[in-house]
Amino acid sequence: MDHNVIQALKAITREKQLDQSIIIESLEAGLASAAKKKLGAETNIIASVDPETGEMLVEQIKTVVDDLDDEDLEISLEEAQIEFGDEVAVGDQVRWELPLDQFGRNAILVAKQILVQKVREAERAQIFEEYKDRVNTIIEGKVQQMERGNALINLGRVEALLPHREQIRTEPLRQGSAVRTFIIEVLDNAKGPQIILSRSHPEFLKALFQQEVPEIQEGIVEIKAVAREPGTRSKIAVVSRDDRVDPIGSCVGMKGSRVQAVTHELKGERVDIVLWSPDPMQLISRALSPAEVNQVMLNEARGEATVVVTEDQLSKAIGKEGKNVRLAAKLTGWKIDLISSREYSIRLRVADEVTMTLEEMSGMSSELAKLLQEVGITTIAALAQVDREALAGIEGVGAEKAEELQGTAMATLEELERVIEETVDAELNKEVGAGFIDESLLDDAAPVAEEAQLSGADVEVVADPFSGFDQKVADDDSAEAEKTADETAEEPAAEEAAEDPAVEEEEEEEEESKPRDPATDPGSVE
Repeated sequence: MDHNVIQALKAITREKQLDQSIIIESLEAGLASAAKKKLGAETNIIASVDPETGEMLVEQIKTVVDDLDDEDLEISLEEAQIEFGDEVAVGDQVRWELPLDQFGRNAILVAKQILVQKVREAERAQIFEEYKDRVNTIIEGKVQQMERGNALINLGRVEALLPHREQIRTEPLRQGSAVRTFIIEVLDNAKGPQIILSRSHPEFLKALFQQEVPEIQEGIVEIKAVAREPGTRSKIAVVSRDDRVDPIGSCVGMKGSRVQAVTHELKGERVDIVLWSPDPMQLISRALSPAEVNQVMLNEARGEATVVVTEDQLSKAIGKEGKNVRLAAKLTGWKIDLISSREYSIRLRVADEVTMTLEEMSGMSSELAKLLQEVGITTIAALAQVDREALAGIEGVGAEKAEELQGTAMATLEELERVIEETVDAELNKEVGAGFIDESLLDDAAPVAEEAQLSGADVEVVADPFSGFDQKVADDDSAEAEKTADETAEEPAAEEAAEDPAVEEEEEEEEESKPRDPATDPGSVE
């Protein structure tokens, strides 16, 4: 029994965390390579290692033939009978042991290299198989090194990469610090498996809630959608499969313990939890919380939603730097356009005023308009959206006319939309600018203009709307100061009068001398 071989096998097995059979196969391959290095690459060699005793055996195999063609693989019948006995016949295979001490130093080095290579390949294959099944899971490690913004994370047996793009920008990573990350990809490269980690991935937030909330682990509560702006704010939409379980309360936890644990792990990232709904309008309304929504209008063909909110809720709906509306759009999958209720009412009125019928469109005759209306095309928008082949199939239209009509309809709609937008913007700007100039100051320009007209002078008079503004402000301040001084002077006089007994007696006599009405003053009846 070779105890050194057994101990070496056990040490490699323990260090590399590989099965012993893999180590033995690698050693056998190395011994066979060493023998071929000495005897020739075409030599038929079999090597074996006993896992119990550690004994290593290397044998060469040849086939018995009458006529010898290949000395590496064949042996003549005469030579075989001399070596192995007369019972050997043509076609038999004979083998004999090769002493290991005759391989030489170079052959042993080859055996060592083969062994190391096979063990490394087996280790890489095992690591790849282990981690490829752990994609989309959380793993803990230590920051081993920072290089060009990227972080190398030591996971124990292997180093993983946390790219700069997958980090939380507001979070500093220090060498040696423990960090929890999310496995997003495992690549099988020539240099070994490469594990890509992330802390900014939306699924990382979802996985953290799965760890913190037992109802999610049991399948009672489900996270339907996640939207993140890593390090600042996130939104998740949850739903419960059990009417008795509140999905939002389950994620928040007692006194907010569960959501606070997630926020702490994400270095203060605020998480909004909203109730999921299959109705897009209701989901969009909830996703824009804490803002209160008045109305949601969907354009399903374009995947757009127009949301109307009051003036005081508009800033809440937009959020700081537009985060709230951006996260709501990511969460719902709809492009959200926010407008105030005032703008919406103006837009409705302007759209109602700036309209055009099918008959009024350029190039449209009354007969053609009547023909289109008979087949259900009653508006310019319907004409622009109708299938061109169907339009060309209408009697009296044809392919060329159909292309012309649809082109005109699209151009008309674009022009109407432009006019509506310009009108709405003009009215909004007009309302914003109203009240900023005191119109009374403009009256100063009237006498100047009248005098210029009476004199007949060929002079253009441009009145300054702010002429006299400073003087008026000064007059107002002076009047206010005089008023304050008068009130201040009256207060001491009133106090002296109140303290003078003679004045008090005179006031009492005047009060007694006043006539009293018995109907209204019961105290006057004797």
